[in-house]
Amino acid sequence: MKATLRTVRLALAEPLRISRSTMTARDAVWFTVEHEGLTGHGEAVTSVYYGLNTAELERQLYEAGLDLGHFGDPESALRERPAGDRPPAVTAAVEAALLDLCGKRSGLPVHRLLDAKSARTAPSTPGTPSASSTPSAPSARTARTIGIVPAERAAAQARSLADRGFTVIKVKAGAPDPEDDLDRVRAIASAAPRARLLLDPNGAWTSAEALQLLPRYAELGVEAVEQPLAPGDQEALARLADRSPLPLIADEDAVTYEDVRRLAGRVHGVNVKLAKCGGPYEALRIAELIAGSGTELMLGCLTASTLGLAPAVHLADRARWADLDGHLLLADDPWTGIGGADGVVRASELPGLGVRERRVGREDAA
Repeated sequence: MKATLRTVRLALAEPLRISRSTMTARDAVWFTVEHEGLTGHGEAVTSVYYGLNTAELERQLYEAGLDLGHFGDPESALRERPAGDRPPAVTAAVEAALLDLCGKRSGLPVHRLLDAKSARTAPSTPGTPSASSTPSAPSARTARTIGIVPAERAAAQARSLADRGFTVIKVKAGAPDPEDDLDRVRAIASAAPRARLLLDPNGAWTSAEALQLLPRYAELGVEAVEQPLAPGDQEALARLADRSPLPLIADEDAVTYEDVRRLAGRVHGVNVKLAKCGGPYEALRIAELIAGSGTELMLGCLTASTLGLAPAVHLADRARWADLDGHLLLADDPWTGIGGADGVVRASELPGLGVRERRVGREDAA
């Protein structure tokens, strides 16, 4: 197998302000695996929060490409999935490329590969027979994020989203004045009264602030609140969840399988992002872990292209909450194939990830 890298710049349609930063663009590194005339693709994106810059992603993915040369076919590589000490975002991109390639070799979409095998196995040979009954391709109503903007601007955005079919809106919080956040949510609720509202302070509140604010957001009809407290104290988050009038979803405190194991049954949800857990198979392990615990699954994402979002979309029907709008925040998405402009993301029955590239960037051989 041969691997190649390509790095492109993903610019946002408008700056996205959250409690700890404002983002206007990020780099994406595309990882492509070629074998016997077919190619599979995956994507990893830079992240200041997770300490991944462009050079580090390129180095890690280059080394991952060299490691794949030890395998005779993508199926064996996917079955063993050697992760080493690589960042989860890199492991997720490699796994996505291998799943894409294996799906194309077998003629199956990725969601069929994941349904047909347990989270610890992979297709053994190309041309896997079709199942006797074909499940429908996963789809989900995705949340659409509104950043920390003035209330008037937030209302206009919410009205536009509702007109286009969005029924779930995720509102960023954590402004210096908590009343600004409340005004924003109030304006959004008025502009899109039928939308379900999620709130995400990105760890901006103290426990005392959260206990004061959560009842007020409950009165405004917010459905759930994501990571209200600064990460690093899971016990504090669990105690707050026990007293909260709203469901609390752990994000930055739920990075690894072990993180989720400690929180299972103690918070109302966990936000699983493939770039932080390590890929679809690890996401399936986490879903199995929390099943029946009282903690429900949210599938989230980083801002990325359709290529980066596609693996999670193939799992979307397993989650109570889908927050898979990263590609919708871009000024120009270089890939297509999962939809979302009408508020619904959809996997397809095409082999592999079912996405295609719309434009090209810089390429380096690995």
